[in-house]
Amino acid sequence: MRIEQTDLADVLVLVPEPYRDDRGLFTRTFDAAEFDAHLDAPGTAATFGQDSQSRSARGVIRGMHGRSGRGEAKLVRCAHGAVHDVLIDIRPASPTFGRQRAFRLDDEEFRHLYVPPGFLHGFQALTTTADVCYRIDRAHDPAEDIGVAYDDPELAIAWPLPVTVVSARDRAAGSWRQLLTTVRAPQES
Repeated sequence: MRIEQTDLADVLVLVPEPYRDDRGLFTRTFDAAEFDAHLDAPGTAATFGQDSQSRSARGVIRGMHGRSGRGEAKLVRCAHGAVHDVLIDIRPASPTFGRQRAFRLDDEEFRHLYVPPGFLHGFQALTTTADVCYRIDRAHDPAEDIGVAYDDPELAIAWPLPVTVVSARDRAAGSWRQLLTTVRAPQES
């Protein structure tokens, strides 16, 4: 597995190296020892304690979601289909605060993202169906949910397809300006 830096501070792309033969393929999607060695933070991988999965139809947008307080670290990958995955740095002290970046995650290259605490995250399904898997470092607490509208004009996220379905929660999300009045650096636990 190769691990690549991105132009967003602390965001990593994990690139599995599948073995392909006439049966299909085999790939390792995560290696805790390699992950920890790359972060130079022994034990970080062990903090991932919850796995979740979503299934979305083509054009569906889920996002832009984040967590208040100390935030939430996660590994995100697309197990089936393809998604246009978007991250926005909301850490006030970060050198990339306010910047966004899109990544294609799919079931062909198996790339996945390490998203550190302090990011908004969302995606749009690019294929008939897309299954996205999340490995999260702590249990979900709905009281800490924060978000920004996927179509906020100030962010001007370039979604590649016409939007088909968005949840009521995501349609009601606040603006980037509103979030800026409340965002704080993630707290240490």
